[in-house]
Amino acid sequence: MQPGNLSQLGRAAAPAASPDDAVLETVPYTRGDGPPAIVRFTCAEFTSLCPVTGQPDFAHIVIDYAPDARLVESKSLKLFLTSFRNHGAFHEDCTVMIARRVVEATKPLWLRIGGYWYPRGGIPIDVFWQTGPAPDGVYLPEQGVPPYRGRG
Repeated sequence: MQPGNLSQLGRAAAPAASPDDAVLETVPYTRGDGPPAIVRFTCAEFTSLCPVTGQPDFAHIVIDYAPDARLVESKSLKLFLTSFRNHGAFHEDCTVMIARRVVEATKPLWLRIGGYWYPRGGIPIDVFWQTGPAPDGVYLPEQGVPPYRGRG
């Protein structure tokens, strides 16, 4: 998809009814010489629903990826993440689904995701997934999620 063919950026666009219906758009990217760049997206107010109780679940999602030929367009990513607000799935399923959709859309050199889920029943759940080892020579910062009671 070329930048002129984006259907959401610069236009009124509402979140999809479900993550399956959401469209992740991409734009071309030209990698330079040397180590790959690492791109980070942080969603500090991610929301989904517990598939059993229907109660809201909240997370801090951090996505790091090394793009190859495509970048994920940030507004489409925001709308994709927002589409989980009425989606019932366990923490692990939501976190990995986000990562796999970004991988499918961009075909990056590498991707990792950290889903830092806020406690329900007194237990925080942290979910991590990545495509493999990080590329050689990249600067890879910590995910930077501050600890809170129950998480060390």
